[in-house]
Amino acid sequence: MSGLPKQGADAGGDLGNEVEGYLLWQARIAEAERRAREFTGPLDWMTTAQREQIEQHYVADSLQRAKADLERIAARCVSLRAEYEQRYQELRRRCLGVTLAVCAGVTTAMAALLRLL
Repeated sequence: MSGLPKQGADAGGDLGNEVEGYLLWQARIAEAERRAREFTGPLDWMTTAQREQIEQHYVADSLQRAKADLERIAARCVSLRAEYEQRYQELRRRCLGVTLAVCAGVTTAMAALLRLL
């Protein structure tokens, strides 16, 4: 039954992230197209074909830059996650060490007290 789709809290998480990413990218495309039209708007001396070509290049350049930004952000997120996981592991080891030291100290103190009694 490993071929069945996941159920529970994680089932919609990945799909939700994909839908959100798709919608955000579509918004980025719409924004790039709007900005391209605004850029070529005052250039009334161009032909329609020239205007469309410049708009296409503008949109392509904007999307390429947005993709590069997203890739850079994703790489930084991965880097930060690794860094925080390392710090978390160090903190867990330190806490465990302190806990064991306290337990050993309490055990030694109790043993010493029991010998005195």
